[in-house]
Parts: sequence; C-alpha cells; structure tokens
Amino acid sequence: MTVYFIGAGPGDPELLTKKAERVIGECPVCLYAGSLVPPEVVACAPSGARVLDTAVMTLDETHAEIVAAHSKGLDVARVHSGDPSLYGAIAEQIRRLRADGIDYQIIPGVPAYAAAAAALGQELTIPEIAQSIVLTRVSMKSTSMPAGETLENFARTGATLAIHLGVRNLREIERQLSPHYGSDCPVVVAYRVGWPDQLLIRGTLADIHGKVRAEKITRTALILVGPALREGQDFRDSALYDPAVPHVLRPKVATKPARTP
Repeated sequence: MTVYFIGAGPGDPELLTKKAERVIGECPVCLYAGSLVPPEVVACAPSGARVLDTAVMTLDETHAEIVAAHSKGLDVARVHSGDPSLYGAIAEQIRRLRADGIDYQIIPGVPAYAAAAAALGQELTIPEIAQSIVLTRVSMKSTSMPAGETLENFARTGATLAIHLGVRNLREIERQLSPHYGSDCPVVVAYRVGWPDQLLIRGTLADIHGKVRAEKITRTALILVGPALREGQDFRDSALYDPAVPHVLRPKVATKPARTP
C-alpha cells in the first residue's frame, strides 16, 4: 500500500489537481485536516471509504489509522491544505512511515499565497520593486522560529512577505516591519482563501490591525506585506517580452540600414 500526502489547495475543490482528485477517488481510506480542508474537497472519495477528519486527532492516532490500513493493504489519502511542503506537518509523519517501512508519495497542491494573489488579481513580484517572496510565520503558540529567521531580518530585503499564523499578532508585525517598509506599506490579510466566506482586507501596516479587528478575524488568515502590493503604481515592463532584450527563443533581429537616397 501507499500513503499519498495530497495538497488540497486553500479550500476551493476546483483547485484540486487532476492527480489529487483521481487518487482521493481511488483510496479506500482518507484522512483529511478538516479545520483547513472543507468536506467538499474529499467528497470524491469512493463509496464506502473510511473518511476521517483528523482535526481532533493526535499524531499517534493518525499513524495508527495508517498502520491499520497498511496491515490490510489499503492505500491512504492523507489530505492537507495548500501544498504539503509548506507548514504541512508531514515531516514527522514521514519519519514514522519510514521507521515502519510504509511507502508514501507526495502530490503537490496550490499554496495559499498563490491563491491569495489570484484572488487579488495581481502579481507578487514586480520589476525593480520586489523580485522575491519570503514564506514565513511568527511564533506564538506554535513551534518557535529558528534563530535568525526573524521578520526584521526578512524585512531588510524589501521582499514581499507571506506571513502565516500571525493574524493575532498584527501589532507586533507592524512594530517590526514599519522601520523597514514604512507605516504606509500595503498589507493584505486574506481570510479563508478559496472558501465561500473568503475575505480580502486591504490596508497598510498602520491601519490593518483595526480593519482586521473590526471583522473579528482571529485565525485561518494569511498576511501579505510589501511594496509590490501597492495598487496603481508605475513600474517598468519586465525584460521578458522586451524586444530590445534578446534571449535564446527570441534572438534580436538586426535592423537594416536605411537606404541612401
């Protein structure tokens, strides 16, 4: 048997990859993170499948389900939100699978920051303004951050920041980022991206806390920060399609000299 770690995307069932949908539809056991993955995403599980919401389960309990499936030769769809490579908590699960000699595969999914950018209708990397994206989080009740991986250090780059698990710590985020980005730096808080009640809140480092508090949002939100988010700003076109910048697939066409009359 095989355990398939499946990225379900941020919530919209239509953002499942074709492979993810096919595998879920073939697995007689499906374990999904119900706090972040809506039931509609796993509705394609086969009739009679054992489908469990793992939101209330411990690592020992989920692994016990996998071991039981392994003893019966039953494939398992282990469905996580977004892309499982990012804050998917799959590393500790893989460690146990390897120890027990259980095969696994990973099927990637649409990460929340990509879905949020799509919902905003804009690009996160703008020529000469921001060409990097930092995917990070803040330490609250979750595992502490490694030394050096601080918001202040990332802010010094001027990159677009995608901050997870920080919506209840917006005051501290403002304090750490404002000296580097400025208090008027644009911020977007994307709440439950891809769900029917999705909400995108635009603001600045100075006022985003008040706007989010007014909406009573305390969890399941991604914070995007950076000058690339500013609407209506002027910037140069990318060199990708610039006729004056040749590349291997579009060599520069030599211009013919003007004829002498």
